[in-house]
Amino acid sequence: MYDDFFSVRLARLRTQKGVSAREMSLSLGQADNYINSIENKKNFPSMQNFFYICEYLNITPQQFFDTDVKHPAKVDELIEAVKGLSGEQLDNLIAIAKGLRR
Repeated sequence: MYDDFFSVRLARLRTQKGVSAREMSLSLGQADNYINSIENKKNFPSMQNFFYICEYLNITPQQFFDTDVKHPAKVDELIEAVKGLSGEQLDNLIAIAKGLRR
């Protein structure tokens, strides 16, 4: 069950980041087919490598497993962008977000 989840989630998050499996593998200091082997369910990362994968994707391990959040790195970016907004500005942004979900 988790090997299917893990491989699909990794592929989705990697694709969202806009990098190839080869590029990500090499950036992590692994063989060029490392990420591909995980996504094809032939390999499973060690805990340490899982943390490196999350760091590379700019997400937390919790965000990796939280499938309710489709784009965790973008959610973090949005949170950073709204930190200095006033209460009224935040209310407006919330109204816009709710309107987009319809």
